[in-house]
Amino acid sequence: MTHVVIVGAGPAGLAAAEHALAAGADVTVLDQADAPGGQFHRGAAHRLEALLSRCEWWPESTVWAVEGRRVHVLRGPADGTHRRRRTLEPGALVLATGAHDRVLPFPGWQLPGVFTAGAAQALAKGERVAVGRRVLVAGAGPFLLPVAESLVDVGAEVLGVLEANPAQTVLKGWSWRAAAHLGKMTELVRHAGTLARHRVPYRMGRAVIEARGGDRVREAVTARVRADWSVVPGTERTYAIDALCVGHGFVPQPELAVAAGCALDGGFVRVGDDQRTSVAGVFAAGELTGIGGSVAAAAEGAVAGQAAAGRTPGRALLERRDHARAFARRLAAAHPIGAAWPGWLREDTVVCRCEETSYGDLKTATADPAAPGPHALKLGTRAGLGPCQGRMCGLAVADLCGGAERHHRPIAQPIRLGELAEPKELP
Repeated sequence: MTHVVIVGAGPAGLAAAEHALAAGADVTVLDQADAPGGQFHRGAAHRLEALLSRCEWWPESTVWAVEGRRVHVLRGPADGTHRRRRTLEPGALVLATGAHDRVLPFPGWQLPGVFTAGAAQALAKGERVAVGRRVLVAGAGPFLLPVAESLVDVGAEVLGVLEANPAQTVLKGWSWRAAAHLGKMTELVRHAGTLARHRVPYRMGRAVIEARGGDRVREAVTARVRADWSVVPGTERTYAIDALCVGHGFVPQPELAVAAGCALDGGFVRVGDDQRTSVAGVFAAGELTGIGGSVAAAAEGAVAGQAAAGRTPGRALLERRDHARAFARRLAAAHPIGAAWPGWLREDTVVCRCEETSYGDLKTATADPAAPGPHALKLGTRAGLGPCQGRMCGLAVADLCGGAERHHRPIAQPIRLGELAEPKELP
């Protein structure tokens, strides 16, 4: 019986577990959270009990290093002082580590009260807490709609939802064979209908270009933007707010895949037709391979789970996965990142929040012929060297300065020196 270890208990990881179990594998599922489901199934852990009762479920488990298929794990709360070290050497490894919000920098985005869209939704869905009383939601992508709906549901006044891409771009992207994804279109229409009933305006071709405030955010300055996201002068409008939620799509979390030696393409893990990576016995599924939402993630997880268990995925599974991937391509076409967004920035705009590296610092370092390349850029500006290790600013720095691919880190997640020095695994 093949032992399959799955890292990540979101839609991709859970689908991989279900199909690996059905194929006769012995399955272990690991996740840093204390409950399964990821962001999409947040608050619905009770519905997953039947599945997890059939496999070994390790919540609050941090995978801090991967060497090929060898998985190094710390079990226990991330801020706990007695985490247990374990090492797993499965027959196959499925990485389903998901993605996190992408937020483009703009003047004032570091102010208290400015949240990522995902953080605002997590608080609303998981804790029934609204991030503010008067909230503006802005950025790009359909995820803004359920975020706004979640905020309305917990009592916030949502002043508007602003999609930076103009209507022509959005409609062109979604109209291509839209009937083939009727379920997703129906879901979007339902979210839009809920917001309309609460009189929350949805405006396309408009973006937040500045947040203002002293101790916290008090105002958001918006402007109409062209298809390339350049600002149309004279279209600025200021909202009085106490919270701002922004999200410009998602960024994959490939740290473990890179640590395992998996090849990337454009920041995503390269996989074959059965979700197999460039490393023998290692599979990847979900947002790691392309941003496509929960349906695409689950479809890829199903293929990866069967293949990891030693089965050849059936035609129906592959067709469902390919159909879901088509939706991902349409999503990218309808909600792209405009190339002119750096025009929002000023010289003193913070780009790397951890190290307070400004746009001016990056421009100066990039123009220095004596220190070429991304490595010298990091050493010279410290952009990406703070606690988040470039997770928040990495793509923005790459857009501004070049160098998008992730580099190998033998230690992929924070681990205490005492934990690292301990030579024996604790029981």
